[in-house]
Amino acid sequence: MGKYFGTDGFRGEANVNLTADHAYKIGRFLGWYYRHEDGGERCKVVIGKDTRRSSYMFEYALAGGLTASGADVYLLHVTTTPSVSYVARTEDFDCGIMISASHNPYYDNGIKLLNSNGEKMDEETILKIEEYLDGKAPEPPYARGEDIGCTVDYAAGRNRYIGYLISLATRSYRSKKVGLDCANGSAWMIAKSVFDALGAKTYVINNRPDGLNINTNCGSTHIENLQKYVVENGLDVGFAFDGDADRCLCVDEQGKLVDGDAILYICGCYLRENGELFGNKVVTTVMSNFGLYKAFDKVGIEYEKTAVGDKYVYENMVNNGYRLGGEQSGHIIFRKYATTGDGILTAIKMMEVMLEKKMPLSELAAPFHVYPQVLKNVRVVDKATVRADQEIQKAVDEVAKALGDDGRILVRESGTEPVIRVMVEAGDLETCDRYVDQIIALIRGKNYAV
Repeated sequence: MGKYFGTDGFRGEANVNLTADHAYKIGRFLGWYYRHEDGGERCKVVIGKDTRRSSYMFEYALAGGLTASGADVYLLHVTTTPSVSYVARTEDFDCGIMISASHNPYYDNGIKLLNSNGEKMDEETILKIEEYLDGKAPEPPYARGEDIGCTVDYAAGRNRYIGYLISLATRSYRSKKVGLDCANGSAWMIAKSVFDALGAKTYVINNRPDGLNINTNCGSTHIENLQKYVVENGLDVGFAFDGDADRCLCVDEQGKLVDGDAILYICGCYLRENGELFGNKVVTTVMSNFGLYKAFDKVGIEYEKTAVGDKYVYENMVNNGYRLGGEQSGHIIFRKYATTGDGILTAIKMMEVMLEKKMPLSELAAPFHVYPQVLKNVRVVDKATVRADQEIQKAVDEVAKALGDDGRILVRESGTEPVIRVMVEAGDLETCDRYVDQIIALIRGKNYAV
């Protein structure tokens, strides 16, 4: 990770540590970096944004920098991260930009950069951008005259993405009552349009964004609201998205959570049954639950483990040709259809399994038993200092030894926040809590916590 860009873009509090000036400079650099000097088509960049109030500011700043460097900017306006990825890879763009802080509160925002294949931008290019932001690279020349770029209203690109999602459904949803929690974010119009077109009786909550309520007590980070809503309305299934709709969590007809690990299990089994699970492997991260691996072992499905971040999951999938991977948080990648996590696509694939197997979601998820897990975060002054502390390392090793083969402990840095995450899985919640609290108490006792 660089100074500004983490595992999921340049993220921070709007106009505090991520400013309009940052956005303008990123636009200036990218417009110059992707310029076409062979006399061919002009550099083209597609931009989408979520519903945060600051997203408009960053959109205009990015567009200003890009056009000043001679790039043409195509604006998808409020849309999802996977839609930007789809448009970038299918419509000959040099790169794509999504303005979003995903599941973070409204006052945060982020700039996610995608290459022409709709994949997260390579580290080499990111480092060049960071050098420019730090004043270590020359100022790009301004475009002049007819070389100055322009902006284009490109809502048509978003509509093509919606059409693509609809085309992936294998059956009509006419008999199904589906709940959608749009997190007052990017999915607020797109998700309903897709499920309505497929014939579902669609029930939608948290689809009234005001620029300040994105992710506030709603969406995939507050799944309890959808759980209650599904039961009260007798729905067949519910899907909850995050702010930019690149993740999805599910709720079965009984109101029980079906998280990313359970989704990987259900879809992994389904793909294997249909001979579509390449290499007989699913790509997971180190944060996936013990229960997932036990369930996979039972049915004979193999798995890979990567560092936390859908970026690393995708890299593993590409390098090895695997087709399914994801995270417990709901970032699920179906590589045959997308180059990034896509919450609405995940919902469509879950509907496919339910309809093709003619089973309710509760039955599909029944063989997957979640191992008790406790994850707590502690905000710290410096993440690297905590991770390097030998006394903390020794304490973690002692917990791991005590848990043995019946559990595990994982202490890691957040890729996007000044946070250390402490996670323990064990046979019971009391054991999990005790060991997590023990490590956090040590961190606080050494005055590393904020």
